[in-house]
Amino acid sequence: MLALADAHCHLDAKYFPEGAEVVIQRAREAGVVGFAVVGVGETIDSARDAVALARRFPGSVCACVGIHPHDAGGWDDRAVEELAGLARAAEVSAVGEIGLDYHYDHSPRETQRDVFARLIALAREVRKPVVVHTREAADDTLAILEREKARDVGGIIHCFSESRPFATRALDLGFDISFSGIVTFKNALAIQEVAAWAPLERILLETDSPYLAPAPMRGKRCEPAMVAHTARRVAELRGIALDELAAATLANTERRFAKAFA
Repeated sequence: MLALADAHCHLDAKYFPEGAEVVIQRAREAGVVGFAVVGVGETIDSARDAVALARRFPGSVCACVGIHPHDAGGWDDRAVEELAGLARAAEVSAVGEIGLDYHYDHSPRETQRDVFARLIALAREVRKPVVVHTREAADDTLAILEREKARDVGGIIHCFSESRPFATRALDLGFDISFSGIVTFKNALAIQEVAAWAPLERILLETDSPYLAPAPMRGKRCEPAMVAHTARRVAELRGIALDELAAATLANTERRFAKAFA
């Protein structure tokens, strides 16, 4: 059986009322051995829950904590201080997801930029990588990563949906590229080009569950077990065996998150 990692999943109870444990077991049966569980939301609760889950499954789960750009306008200083404390926990492997989203603009853009910069500084302080969300904000995202010296810790461009020039600059900044189910969509030609081109040692796979279920599961609630479909498509695009792709992306995820999955 393949051994895969899901480099980015949201397992909050509001998405999976049956419980994260059930979802993880289904994924294990599909060959998923590692899970980067991301705790972001309107309050600190999602971050707390992600850390608690990593403590319950120390061999297979690491946590990421951050403030999504959608929620950037709703956090006060006290909550940010608690998040900074969580970021120091041994179970936390990265600060994120953080970044910019100019598609929905749920938070003012200036606030998004300020919070993004502040949390890159936190990542540099705790010496952990950054998980970046960017949508319709490519130039500002790269500019802030450069200005705030994110290269010092590196990280991941999660749910990659940009162009090859963006990928080139991100790779040069020390960031890896993570592909979600979007890469399986028929019209995702630019993303597929990057998936075929990017260095094998710099790519990861993710579900971004419960969103973006890959083909042939589109329209269903996404969950970590479905990362196998994304793996098959990326292997096909690269013209390599699925087991080679799985082994490389698992190793890349372990390296990036400094976490050995059992």
